[in-house]
Amino acid sequence: MIIQDKVKYTNQLSNSIAYLKNLGYDNIKADIEGYEKPKSYHKQGTDIDVTPDIVAEKEGRKHIFDLSLKSEKPRLLKSKWLFLNTLSQIKAYRFRLITMRGHYKFTNETVEAINLESIKLLKI
Repeated sequence: MIIQDKVKYTNQLSNSIAYLKNLGYDNIKADIEGYEKPKSYHKQGTDIDVTPDIVAEKEGRKHIFDLSLKSEKPRLLKSKWLFLNTLSQIKAYRFRLITMRGHYKFTNETVEAINLESIKLLKI
């Protein structure tokens, strides 16, 4: 989810955190009020900061989650996912996308457009 969509989809982010807690994830950091904010990465030469929506741990392994919801700026979302996927491969993290009913088609089309079919989707 990009910065412009954070206010619109705050409810979905809260539901996703509750879902992850039920799955056994702990040490959850989220880009929402009431939780510690995950580490942000700054793109040099621009004013863009990339922050994962949720970072959690399970069985000693870090997982990065990003909400995949319909967006006005899919190009910015694609570049964020590519960066987070690359980061997770370098640091041996797991990268997953969380999507919800009504957003499956958008998510599948976006993932196919950037050739990231290997990413696992959590459908809530």
